[in-house]
Amino acid sequence: MNLDFNSIVPSIPYILGGLQYTLKIVVVAALLGLLLATILALFKITTIKPLIWLADAYTSIFRGTPLVLQLLIIYFGLPQVFNFKIDPYWAAVSAFSLNSGAYMSEVIRGGIMAVDKGQREASAALGIPYSKMMLDIILPQAFKNFLPALMNELITLTKESAIVTVIGLEDVMRRAYQTGSDTYRYFEPLLFAGLVYYVLVMLLTMLGKLVERRLRKSD
Repeated sequence: MNLDFNSIVPSIPYILGGLQYTLKIVVVAALLGLLLATILALFKITTIKPLIWLADAYTSIFRGTPLVLQLLIIYFGLPQVFNFKIDPYWAAVSAFSLNSGAYMSEVIRGGIMAVDKGQREASAALGIPYSKMMLDIILPQAFKNFLPALMNELITLTKESAIVTVIGLEDVMRRAYQTGSDTYRYFEPLLFAGLVYYVLVMLLTMLGKLVERRLRKSD
């Protein structure tokens, strides 16, 4: 087999340098996506029809089209239409946040609906405002229901962040590809990039299990 991993050793710090972009995209997009998802989930369980239609339409569009298409539209399409330039990092964060929000909204909605309906009825009977009931009573309990699914979404987001290479953002995948281009050896740097993503996913998986155990102990 024509493999020589020693050839990429000098490039390992360069490839690992792309982690700063990968992690910044994942963390910021996850937080913004969670905020958006919570808003959409609350829209979906309200009795106001226009809000329900808006949330359902949003979810349908972003779940029904490829993430890479959404990224390309934001980075290449919107500047053409509105005559402005967008930074690749913020284009990536925007695309991942909007997409993740659509997926997580269904997860959060399911978690909220899994909370005993009697608690909402009791809160209403006691005159507790809807916003206070959601923030202080329903959402904290729902969080335990949808935490595993949120961790899965975070893992998916980490792996899918590699597509930012198509807009030239120098994340781990892009730098691995550039190393292959410079050395004319693609297998070794791409395999190393795969190892980096695998380690990140395993760390997130262990973190998720740790948080789940802590939540179970607090019950």
